[in-house]
Amino acid sequence: MIASVRGVVADIAGGEIVVEVNGLGYLVTVPDRSALHFSFGEEVHLHTAMVVRDDHVGLFGFESREELSLFGLLRSVNGVGPKMALAVLGQMTPGAIHDAVVTENDAAFRAVSGVGAKTAKLIVLSLQGAFDHAPKAAKTSEAAQDISAVVKTSVVQALVGLGWSDKVAKQGVEQALEVRSGDPVDASTLLREALSILGPQTNRESRR
Repeated sequence: MIASVRGVVADIAGGEIVVEVNGLGYLVTVPDRSALHFSFGEEVHLHTAMVVRDDHVGLFGFESREELSLFGLLRSVNGVGPKMALAVLGQMTPGAIHDAVVTENDAAFRAVSGVGAKTAKLIVLSLQGAFDHAPKAAKTSEAAQDISAVVKTSVVQALVGLGWSDKVAKQGVEQALEVRSGDPVDASTLLREALSILGPQTNRESRR
């Protein structure tokens, strides 16, 4: 079992990096969010999980113990393999995952590529009890600002489904986020505040 790897990034290819440790290169698969800011020659320290299957041995790396713990929790959900768990962590911060689970916002998980409606609901149901003992996300300014893509997209889609155009829905969501001044917010709260800003049905712009 390889629990962690500390070394220099020798190669980067998509979501896979090679970490060189004393002349030995470890191929590590990392979440997309991490891969985007790693650079060649940078020293990294990754907490790792080794997944052994009949035809493949994979090493998955994370920048924090919290992400590693969430990777294990996600894999414990029926139908969620290492690739899907990694995809969730690649698109959602630990804080966003925690908020989505405790507010039963399965739409946030459906927004992750490859996660269907049934699996999204299973993730929410399965992880609710686990968060009683799992580490929770620190409310740092970076995490607060990274509500971003997943939550915003799910709220915009909900508004479009209610009759607003994509353009107006996005404007309403952005205005709601500005009002909160970067404070963390779950999808249901953001939707409620966007609806308050957009006003009654008569103000809806027709779909195109």
